[in-house]
Amino acid sequence: MGEPFKNFLNLESIGKVALDIQAVYEPFLVDGFLEATLDASWEGLELKDRIYRVAKTLGEFLPADYEAALGVIDKVVMNYGNWLQGLCCFFPVFVELYGQDEKDLDLSIAALARYTPYASSEFAIRPFILKHEDRMMAEMYAWAKHDDECVRRLASEGCRPQLPWGLSIPSLKKDPSPILPILEQLKTDPSLHVRKSVANNLNDISKTHPDLVMQIAKDWYGKHEHTDWIVKHACRTLLKKGNRDALALFGYDDVASVAVEGFALERAAISIGEDLVFSFTLISQEATKARLEYGIDYVKSSGKRSRKVFKVSEVALKENEKKVYTRRHSCADVSVRKHYPGIHSVALIVNGVERGTLDFELLSGQNGDG
Repeated sequence: MGEPFKNFLNLESIGKVALDIQAVYEPFLVDGFLEATLDASWEGLELKDRIYRVAKTLGEFLPADYEAALGVIDKVVMNYGNWLQGLCCFFPVFVELYGQDEKDLDLSIAALARYTPYASSEFAIRPFILKHEDRMMAEMYAWAKHDDECVRRLASEGCRPQLPWGLSIPSLKKDPSPILPILEQLKTDPSLHVRKSVANNLNDISKTHPDLVMQIAKDWYGKHEHTDWIVKHACRTLLKKGNRDALALFGYDDVASVAVEGFALERAAISIGEDLVFSFTLISQEATKARLEYGIDYVKSSGKRSRKVFKVSEVALKENEKKVYTRRHSCADVSVRKHYPGIHSVALIVNGVERGTLDFELLSGQNGDG
């Protein structure tokens, strides 16, 4: 496992920022800023809390005049690579924390667009949408035509209804229609980063408005290679849920022509930390396409079950073709999933239809022998 990203925000990296600020704003107290930022509680802070700590402390040491403080940031922000590296991610958060007053709105909107190539403003912009939705959606529509791909990406990413780790925007979850003109502008964007954002935005929308996304998907699909990619990526949640319209759009609606044999577990009991191994044979009676998935019904801490679906592959099959599959699935604890002992199950899914379910016992011991 790689180094946690939060550890890249440390005395060395933040100290460099502090020295760069002092170089263009002599009154900046480097030692005082670092002492206030990296206090005794720093090591216990997660990434988001560290970012907000740096941004808040900047506000205590930069000029009290907001416009003057932005002028200082403008002189140093470009020293830290691009938004993919994210080592100055606290600058947009500074705007979020100190720039929400009505009198500062124009300054803040322009700053978020300026800073997003160096540190994506997608999270910082969301409080502004909550307070000034009509104004901000109009700004993002204009940004969708911007020369800089990072600003175009912000137009889509910033207004995602369910942006992970971002503030929720209930009005856009309820009615995503203000987002659609922005996505229309970006659907054939030359930048892959922008197209990924468009797809992720539509995927968010599909969780609450599946029929709307399917309508868009049918309208866009087959018109351009970029929109074809976007539509497929945007429908990933619908496909995992077995949405028949989504499966049919991509040719994965044939259930009758595909048979499954020999679905079996290597072992019916394994320990937490080991791999679940299962195999099956796919047999096509006619030439067809198959989307193969499996679902794990996890036992939760409450004793209830919750299913997570995983993709195996998408294949084109010839008439009377046989394909044998063996799949390994890790049951080790990770940051996003903790495993609990009990009877779990694995379900094989072909073209959105469950074709068999097998129970297995997950043990808390060191091996699967009991």
